[in-house]
Amino acid sequence: MNKGIFISLEGPDGAGKTSVLQALLPKLAAFDMELVTTREPGGVAIAEDIRSVILNPENTAMDDKTELLLYIAARRQHLKERILPALDGGKLLLVDRFIDSSVAYQGFGRGLDVKDINWLNDYATDGLVPDLTLYFDINVEEGLARIAKNRHHDVDRLDMETVDMHERVRQGYLSILEQDPERMVKVDASHPLEQVIEEAFSIISKRFFK
Repeated sequence: MNKGIFISLEGPDGAGKTSVLQALLPKLAAFDMELVTTREPGGVAIAEDIRSVILNPENTAMDDKTELLLYIAARRQHLKERILPALDGGKLLLVDRFIDSSVAYQGFGRGLDVKDINWLNDYATDGLVPDLTLYFDINVEEGLARIAKNRHHDVDRLDMETVDMHERVRQGYLSILEQDPERMVKVDASHPLEQVIEEAFSIISKRFFK
C-alpha cells in the first residue's frame, strides 16, 4: 500500500494551475513530508520525449487515437519511474495533470469514447487514482486571454485548437467533478492568484494535515 499522498492539479488551459503549484511548495514545506512535483505528459525522460512528439506543431496529421495512446504510454512510464517511487517513499506528490486530462481533452474535447479512455487509464496506472484532485475552473475566453498575454513559449500543436474544443474540455472537467466530488474539488481560478493559492492550500491542509 502506498504511504505517500497523491495530489493532482487539473484545469482548462489558462487556469493557472502550474503557477499555483509552484506557489504552494513553500507553504507545504511546513508539513513534515518530503515534496515531489512532476507533470504530465512528461516528468521522466521517455515521457518527455513523447510529450515533444504530441506537442510538435508539425504533427498536424496525428490521429486523435494516436494522440490518446501517446498520452497513455507517457503516463505508464511516468507512473513506474516517478509516481510510484514517490508514493512508496511516503512523499507528498503533486502532479500537474493526470488521468482526468485524458477524459477531458481526448474524451470530451476530441469526442473519443470515455469508457475506452477510462479503461486505458486504469490499465496504465493499475487502478491508481489521486487522493485529491484540485480542479481550477475558469471561463474559456478568460483562460485563453491569459495564455495570449503571458505566452513564454512557441505555439504548440494544442495551442492551435478552436475555442469550441476548449469549451468541450471545460465541460468534460465539470462532468468529472459532478461524478466524483469527493476526490475532485473545484477552485475558482478567476479570482486573484493569491486568493486561489490560499484556497488551494486550505483544501489540502484540511484534507490531510488537520
